[in-house]
Amino acid sequence: MRALTYHGAHDVRVETVDDPRIEQADDVILRVTATAICGSDLHLYRGKIPAVEHGDIFGHEFMGIVEETGSEVSGLQRGDRVVIPFVIACGACFFCQHELFAACETTNTGRGAIINKKGIPPGAALFGYSHLYGGIPGGQAEYVRVPKANVGPFKVPQALSDDRVLFLSDILPTAWQAVLNAEIGQRSSVAIYGAGPVGLLSAACARMLGAQTIFMVDECEYRLAYAQQAYGVVPINFAKDDDPADSIIQQTPGKRGVDAAIDAVGFEAKGSATETVLTTLKIEGSSGKALRQCIAAVRRAGVVSVPGVYAGFIHGFLFGDAFDKGLTFKMGQTHVQRYLPELLEHIEAGRLQPQDIVTHTLPLEEAAQGYTLFDKQQEDCRKVILVPGAR
Repeated sequence: MRALTYHGAHDVRVETVDDPRIEQADDVILRVTATAICGSDLHLYRGKIPAVEHGDIFGHEFMGIVEETGSEVSGLQRGDRVVIPFVIACGACFFCQHELFAACETTNTGRGAIINKKGIPPGAALFGYSHLYGGIPGGQAEYVRVPKANVGPFKVPQALSDDRVLFLSDILPTAWQAVLNAEIGQRSSVAIYGAGPVGLLSAACARMLGAQTIFMVDECEYRLAYAQQAYGVVPINFAKDDDPADSIIQQTPGKRGVDAAIDAVGFEAKGSATETVLTTLKIEGSSGKALRQCIAAVRRAGVVSVPGVYAGFIHGFLFGDAFDKGLTFKMGQTHVQRYLPELLEHIEAGRLQPQDIVTHTLPLEEAAQGYTLFDKQQEDCRKVILVPGAR
């Protein structure tokens, strides 16, 4: 089959590789009909995530048609059309029983389990996301093996096009969890840092839940302009405003700050010169710029919600400020499976239209070009879908 493979930072190629096969009785083989490039994939692409090896297949946002099922697969059959959550969960462990699927204790047997010296389970395996997360081949390919198929694959109606349901695999549930964690409701105010796909869909979800004021902070003018037009956000370009948090505070009642802030940027936020040096030397794992801005922008007793990926230590966390303000922090990987039925209802009713953020649909064979477009923000790129077999 053809698949997108990694060969070093900024070097990905579509190559012919071995077809996947059934390895466990609860596996299925999926023929991929659509897959997407995620902002998290860019961390891999840029060489920022450890334990990514030459030849690894990327991709954790994908959907398709079931082609083959293992002997213990009970709810699926050949021909079923499904979306695959990026989190691989067993459905039976302590955390899965509490619908905390991203914390599954059993599926990640990769290096994430090995480096944990205290014997604490490492959290769920993820598709196409380094050997720290299980080393499971991803879905930017013509076919993919899907483990734990009695728990993950989610059937979707034939009447809904791929682009309308594809993002149930990751970025829509991730945005939804971020907004729920932020406790957004009627007349809420929220600051969203990051106008990438998760930030944009967070704005969509917040608006649907009744948020009154949404600030969005980024340096990408075309994405900010889109968010303003589509979701009514108040755009703030941090390339022109050196303290967005203060600008946000000045526009809130009583200059108290927003009810909640969402960090949809993560560890590659553009930080200070000190942070740049520390991360380059591997002394620090992440830039804390966006997180510090969130702490500053939110009002006392507010919430900071973090869907953005972080790794390792952070310089200048400002814990004292967070304590003084009595803030609540909610963060982590997304428990995708728990949200899918509700989100599908919102899509079917037209309340959420995640396909609107798509700007580029390319054949899988042009995946390397898609990564360049997304990484360099060329051609006003917001989101790229790849279609296997297209010409």
